[in-house]
Amino acid sequence: MTTTADNLTADKIVSYRERGFVHIPGIITEEEAAHFYEAALAFSKQPRENVYGGSIFTQLVNVWQESDTLRTLTRHRNIAAVATKLAGVPLRLWHDQILIKQPHNNAATEFHQDQPYWPHANSTNPISAWVALCDVPVEKGCMTFLPGSQKRTELPAQNLGDDKSLFGIAPDFVWNERITVPLKAGDCTFHHGRCAHMATPNFTDDPRVAHIVIFMDADTTYTGAHHIVTDPLGL
Repeated sequence: MTTTADNLTADKIVSYRERGFVHIPGIITEEEAAHFYEAALAFSKQPRENVYGGSIFTQLVNVWQESDTLRTLTRHRNIAAVATKLAGVPLRLWHDQILIKQPHNNAATEFHQDQPYWPHANSTNPISAWVALCDVPVEKGCMTFLPGSQKRTELPAQNLGDDKSLFGIAPDFVWNERITVPLKAGDCTFHHGRCAHMATPNFTDDPRVAHIVIFMDADTTYTGAHHIVTDPLGL
């Protein structure tokens, strides 16, 4: 069954707001996930300069600007509606991205918060939809979260390639509960921009493909800081 804003339970909303993340089964259908999986892989094979992520993952940003097919996923009404209901405030799109962990990449995405990387002010409720376009069990690179870590809004940016970075900045997080969330194709996790998370390496023979849609508060303003999304705009 597809989860929509209309059938989203109060428990899911409370869980998101208290823990900083929530698992939403079936944000899109399995058929949609399979369609977008193939589209994402095809898109990733096109030659381009703006590929990020290094050995940890392949990161393709603002795919909605280049792919008509993937634009329909980024602008999927159900994703936006559920995100808005979870956040409880008006939202705007910040950017989208495809994250691909290649087979046997042997590299984890270490614990980090997203928002410290962003050139944002006046954004207290940023929310990311991490949509699995294939099954993502633990061995394929699913995510693990630190519940409640979204309350730590003062932390500077962390190095997602260094397993000691976040814990050096916030040593108390070493003792934090950790919750791992495997996903089926079409499932989604929504997480707050300050909820610390990591993803295991992909130990399988197939690529792990996720499509992420990142929303910010409608009142967010630009700080002028460096970011790959805003730098080319000449702001």
